[in-house]
Amino acid sequence: VEIVTEVRRQEVLLKAGALQNAIFNSANFSSIATDERGVIQLFNVGAERMLGYAAIEVVDKITPADISDPQEVIARAKALSLELATPITPGFEALVFKASRGIEDIYELTYIRKDGSRFPAVVSVTALRDAYGRIIGYLLIGTDNTARKQAEEALLKAGALQNAIFNSANFSSIATDERGVIQIFNVGAERMLGYAAAEVMNQITPADISDPQEVIARAAALSLELATAITPGFEALVFKAARGIEDIYELTYIRKDGSRFPAVVSVTALRDERDAIIGYLLIGTDNTARKQVEAERMLLDQRVRDQQFYTRSLIESNIDALITTDPRGIITDVNKQMEALTGCTRDELIGAPFKGYFTDPVRAEAGIKLVLAEGKVTDYELTALARDGQETVVSYNATTFHDRDRKLQGVFAAARDVTERSRFEMQMREQAATLSEMHRRKDEFLAMLSHELRGPLASITNAVQLLGLQPESENQIQHQARGIIERQMGQLQRLVDDLLEVSRITTGRVQLRRESVAMSSIVEVALETVRPLIEQRGHVFTVSLPPEPIRLYADSARLEQVVVNLLANAAKYTEEGGQIWLTVQREGDECVMRVRDTGVGITPELLPWVFDLFTQAERSLDRSQGGLGIGLALVQRLTELHGGKVEAFSVLGEGSEFIVRLPAEPTCTTQPPLVADAGQRRTRRLRILVVDDHVDTLLSFSILLKASGHDVWTAHDGLTAVEVALDCQPDVMLLDIGLPGLNGYEVAKQIRQKPVLQNVVLVALTGYGQDSDRQSSREAGFSHHLVKPARMEQLQQILATLSDPAI
Repeated sequence: VEIVTEVRRQEVLLKAGALQNAIFNSANFSSIATDERGVIQLFNVGAERMLGYAAIEVVDKITPADISDPQEVIARAKALSLELATPITPGFEALVFKASRGIEDIYELTYIRKDGSRFPAVVSVTALRDAYGRIIGYLLIGTDNTARKQAEEALLKAGALQNAIFNSANFSSIATDERGVIQIFNVGAERMLGYAAAEVMNQITPADISDPQEVIARAAALSLELATAITPGFEALVFKAARGIEDIYELTYIRKDGSRFPAVVSVTALRDERDAIIGYLLIGTDNTARKQVEAERMLLDQRVRDQQFYTRSLIESNIDALITTDPRGIITDVNKQMEALTGCTRDELIGAPFKGYFTDPVRAEAGIKLVLAEGKVTDYELTALARDGQETVVSYNATTFHDRDRKLQGVFAAARDVTERSRFEMQMREQAATLSEMHRRKDEFLAMLSHELRGPLASITNAVQLLGLQPESENQIQHQARGIIERQMGQLQRLVDDLLEVSRITTGRVQLRRESVAMSSIVEVALETVRPLIEQRGHVFTVSLPPEPIRLYADSARLEQVVVNLLANAAKYTEEGGQIWLTVQREGDECVMRVRDTGVGITPELLPWVFDLFTQAERSLDRSQGGLGIGLALVQRLTELHGGKVEAFSVLGEGSEFIVRLPAEPTCTTQPPLVADAGQRRTRRLRILVVDDHVDTLLSFSILLKASGHDVWTAHDGLTAVEVALDCQPDVMLLDIGLPGLNGYEVAKQIRQKPVLQNVVLVALTGYGQDSDRQSSREAGFSHHLVKPARMEQLQQILATLSDPAI
């Protein structure tokens, strides 16, 4: 039965008049046939074209509701429910409800294509029935309504536009009859001209509100142009329009109050169905703004011309040669100075390559590229080459420039003649090189002087220490003589140290070896150095240290020099039996040290210069102790290197006071552990090799070390030192640096390469004491670096670290 029914349904569909081939197969109509439930059974070529689906994608799968705007389907269901007073389900039922009731149904609906785009359609729905009148399906024929919609919108817009223009307050719309008498006077005309429509309609023509002289002039001009006599008046305003010629002209309108304004007027002839003129339409716009813009533009043009003149004057009055180039480096403009620099005229320069006017074209071209890459260049040196061969050194400074849209236009460059400056800088470089060479030679001389002085000093110091080994055998004169030698040796050693230190500071080659150190320990070491001088002069010396330690982050050796110089200065320039006070205390975040004496004092004239180098020698101080005048200069420079400052106060004949302020570390409540004096520690018997080409130094150190209970070997040169070391395999080697044959550094490197000597402690014992010398010692493999004249106590501290804990 179902098969028979289906066959019958297909036959009815094929025979239905709504499915005629001409319509159904047309590509201009979407023909969709469904079964009685709405499932699509046929989907023609037009439907495929309009909706983008292939028939196979929709047949037996979806209903026409699935390709319709869902919101419109819902809205249609609601509207039909109200119209037919029966509830209608949104969906396919809403699309065919009227057709299913035998009611003709054509409606508008938005179809949705496969790609999601949409188009308006007019849909005609017909119910398909069998022989018994039963509905077996529906036919929906749709047409694309896009063009009609667009046409309707265009017509609506055109009408709205016409209405908007005619009634706009921004246009004066004046319609006249064929004689020119005003019939319509819109809101815009009332606003612009100050008349009410009633005051002009049927009374005047547009010529009556126009400048009469301009109307006369227009009539004359048209008469010449068209070779016909034209009467001044309304005819002159509409003559072209009456002949079918488009006519837009400028004219001055006169308001009711007599004021005037420029207008642009468009004239159109109004014609009846027989093309006879029945009037004219004059649409005018206020041209005041444009006129003002034109006037302002003319003023601006004049200002631009003035600015160009002003700019040209600035360019020409500039002392530099000015050049502009395009991005390729082609000159686009120059000033007179550039003409003078090159010996070429402006016309000759413009259009030529920038690089062609310099002795080094490659460098000149690179200058242009550098500006383009970085945006600007300063102090780029070039040498300009004039036509006559003259060369001029110039400083080239340039930047890129852009138009209003920030598009690169080229390079703006200024070239200043710096020939004299270049010559001066060359002289300065030569002088600087000479001065540097002088400094180098001075440093070499001082280093050599130091080395040569320290050798004999070491020998004398060691000899004095040997004399002191048996104090019971000395008589009073010998004891006093040894004291004098010790004091003067100390003074001589400080003088050598100060000379080298000042040299390093003035050349900026001092590097502080900072560590956390107690100020009290710095003072104690300094006191040991300077105490013999103070005692020798019989001064009463008072030292006041705070109960709580003050710690500094400082180079202890350099600060010891500060304290020693201040105390030595006080001792020298205070008459015998005077008084010296040294106090240290914390004041806020500072450690403050004061050294005060009852000495001869300093004159007011000299006091401001007391920290300058060689002040004492240069100003011929009448001070019995003499001196080179470097001690206080060294004090100030070392203090400032530590971030501190030093002040001097003095009253002539009463004494002086020097105050040193240094940044202190924050107070710490933990007392640092006390370290036993290494000099007091016992050392085991050591095998020591002493190497020095200075016979007295070698002898004196050997005696001192043997007296301390050690086994000692000696060598006078580097090669012998290596041989002796291999034979005796020492625990410690004291090595001079300036040895004949192999120097001390080379000996150290060879020792470090010998497996049997890997554990030897190498101690540099030398007259070279600069930072670079210490660095060289470390690099060569030395463990310690002692500067001559090293005292036995310093060496004992090193040897104590090798003591056997079991002893």
